[in-house]
Amino acid sequence: MHPLLVSRTRLTLYLLAWLPLAAAGSALLATAGGISWPRSALTAAGLAVFYALVCLSPWYSGRYLPLQPSAIARLLLNHGAAALIAAALLLGLARLMSVPRSALMFLFVAGVLLYLLAVALHYVSFSFQASRDAEARVGEARLLAREAELKALKAQINPHFLFNSLNSISALATLDGARAREMCMRLAEFLRSTLNLAEQAEIPLEEELALARMYLDVERVRFGERLRVAQRLQPECRACRVPSLILQPVIENAVKHGVAALADGGDLCISAECRGHLLRITVENDFDPDAQGVAKNGLGLANVRDRLRAWYSNRARLVTETRGNRFCVLLELPCEL
Repeated sequence: MHPLLVSRTRLTLYLLAWLPLAAAGSALLATAGGISWPRSALTAAGLAVFYALVCLSPWYSGRYLPLQPSAIARLLLNHGAAALIAAALLLGLARLMSVPRSALMFLFVAGVLLYLLAVALHYVSFSFQASRDAEARVGEARLLAREAELKALKAQINPHFLFNSLNSISALATLDGARAREMCMRLAEFLRSTLNLAEQAEIPLEEELALARMYLDVERVRFGERLRVAQRLQPECRACRVPSLILQPVIENAVKHGVAALADGGDLCISAECRGHLLRITVENDFDPDAQGVAKNGLGLANVRDRLRAWYSNRARLVTETRGNRFCVLLELPCEL
């Protein structure tokens, strides 16, 4: 069905657009036809409403005759014949309404031109709609590609973390069976919580930090007092939504390549603050600058950087900085509530 016919408001506006033509026709009938103004107004209004509905027909023919360079001759023939038929129908109605003969030729010519104008406008609307559909398909393709990339990046997190945790449990099993069992239990609790996030692309920062604490509880079984954690969070940042599990690789990197390499352990500080519409999350940890294999741009941080780029484009960033024996990772992203 024609888009104008499915909405009463659209149809009303369309008919109102014909009022100037009806007024011009009324003036023509009154002056050239020699009939009274009330009669000419009613006649012109009736003819305008009839022809306005006739001029909707190119929508149906245009759908089956798309505008193609190879079919120009066919289009001109079909639409030209349709214009003549439409103008003839207008002329027949005018005769039934006793329109003076002196105005019939003008009505016929105007009918042909108006119909051809309607054909042109319909093809313009077809082109506009095709352009919008193409843009929508491109946007949908980009969205699907971004979602696929995010899922692939997110899928890397748990196996990477699980591999490291199982290595830790294996090392503890030969030294302290009780701690190994406790670590297994805490690891199971953490993984159970992350499974609930499988379909959640974003979660509040408060929930993300709760998951981070659960991960640190797992590692604290292994390191004991060697792992010292501090957290500073502005209250207004709690509701900011962040990609789920965005902090876990950063914190894992801080533990594995920072605190774990120090004989006396070290401090790990997580802080978050809001500056305008930006959320700034900082993860700082002690590390040995002379140690080999310190990951400043390893797999975990690369994963986080790629996820931020895929999710926020250029509106987010990850920056690393070394301050003496302190390694700092800054995540800056939009604060979306």
